[in-house]
Amino acid sequence: MSKGKRMTAQVTKKLCVACGCCAKACPVSAVNIYKGMYAIVDASRCVGCGRCRRECPASIIEMMEVAS
Repeated sequence: MSKGKRMTAQVTKKLCVACGCCAKACPVSAVNIYKGMYAIVDASRCVGCGRCRRECPASIIEMMEVAS
């Protein structure tokens, strides 16, 4: 990982089934289910641990590098 960069989770909304597994797994409550339709990540809260990605049964969460 480059200096000045950090990781954050990103959900492919059109494939999300809104099961809530990712939200339950997030240790900092950065993931929430939006109107029962899909998961949404608050990038300002996400610590980049990847727990949500590991728990997603649909495997539609990716960890992306963002500028910090």
